[in-house]
Amino acid sequence: MTIQLDFSTLNLQDALDLAVLVEKEAEDRYLVFADQLGQRYPGDAANFFTMMARNEQRHGTEIAERRRLLFGDTPSRVKANMIENDIEAPETGKAIRYMSPRQALEVAMESEIKAYQFYDSILQVIQDVEVRQLIQSLRDEEAEHQTLLNEQKAKYHDTLEPDFDPEIDELHFHRIRES
Repeated sequence: MTIQLDFSTLNLQDALDLAVLVEKEAEDRYLVFADQLGQRYPGDAANFFTMMARNEQRHGTEIAERRRLLFGDTPSRVKANMIENDIEAPETGKAIRYMSPRQALEVAMESEIKAYQFYDSILQVIQDVEVRQLIQSLRDEEAEHQTLLNEQKAKYHDTLEPDFDPEIDELHFHRIRES
């Protein structure tokens, strides 16, 4: 059950705690995707999702450190059950077998856009100046992440076709048949 968080009442600590939860959920989802797909070769979709998980973890750690410096070990009042799922995390059904690294990048892009839209939408109700500044900076960081992903597109074939490697997949197919 989700208990709706009233964004208009967020103080700075709550906003930082919210952001940490958002990053953690995205990190965890990317790790689930990488595990579901299984790494087949260096640079595949699972590898891309693992890289995204590291990025989300790094961003979450930066936010958590900022929170710790400002508020120490004060317990968080914002809990995961108080916020919607998938604010930045990709939707659970987005990882598909044989997805290409480019498809994985597109899934990540959707998630960064979704996070930007979330932060932008809650700005409408936030009155506290410090919280507004934090939310604006989080929103702007999501825009920067989109820019970085757009720059990454040059590394991947401009195709959304399934990622089938005949040598790897044929070898795997024969091993299964022989067992």
